[in-house]
Amino acid sequence: MSQQRRALITGASSGIGRATALAFAESGIHVALVSRSQTKLEEVAKAAMNHGVTAKAYSVDLADVSHVSEQLAAIAQDFGVIDILVNNAGMGYTGSLQDTPLSDWQMVLDLNLTSVFQCIQAVLPGMRQRQRGTIINIASVAGHQVFSNWGAYCVSKFGLVALSKTLAIEERANGIRVVTISPGSVNTSIWDTDTVQADFDRSRMLTPEIVAQSVLYTALLPEQAVVEEIMLMPNAGTF
Repeated sequence: MSQQRRALITGASSGIGRATALAFAESGIHVALVSRSQTKLEEVAKAAMNHGVTAKAYSVDLADVSHVSEQLAAIAQDFGVIDILVNNAGMGYTGSLQDTPLSDWQMVLDLNLTSVFQCIQAVLPGMRQRQRGTIINIASVAGHQVFSNWGAYCVSKFGLVALSKTLAIEERANGIRVVTISPGSVNTSIWDTDTVQADFDRSRMLTPEIVAQSVLYTALLPEQAVVEEIMLMPNAGTF
């Protein structure tokens, strides 16, 4: 029997994070679930535990970047060894660069990029010590090509791709795998948020479950192998 694995997933209360938590649980991976809403997280934890794994909910405001590292380190202490980190939490944002207030710009970069950097710094020491671990960062097609009126978002995702690639090079010798998954548009609640004004046909988008299957696939690969980058598109096109 293969050893038990433990994953920490951010943005786990809905969308890709929730779907990933359930896909992991179904495969026997124990999950630590992180997002702001304790209530929603408890529901996901309950669904995950139906698959016979340990699942715990941890309410953390990842936008408060100055405390993320210590909070994540405390979660790892409580939950146990983190073998897999899935950095999925993020926000959408639309608006021309000229009309983007500095506070909004900072908010997008803090959540989509800096909080990921802080989550990584929290789990990396343990992974280095064990000489193994997998870090999966959920980027976006907007981390590879730009879209008008999505400037702040594109900058945050291009930054995340660069963070992933640099981390992969730095940690390879420590036995740590780094994966970047860049989906096209996914039908999640991001399209219903106040910061996104866009009118797309959501029925043609990827589902969170499809993305979660790719996340699971990269996590379950034998340790000698790594899929460094996946560009996952709906066959109808980018958006």
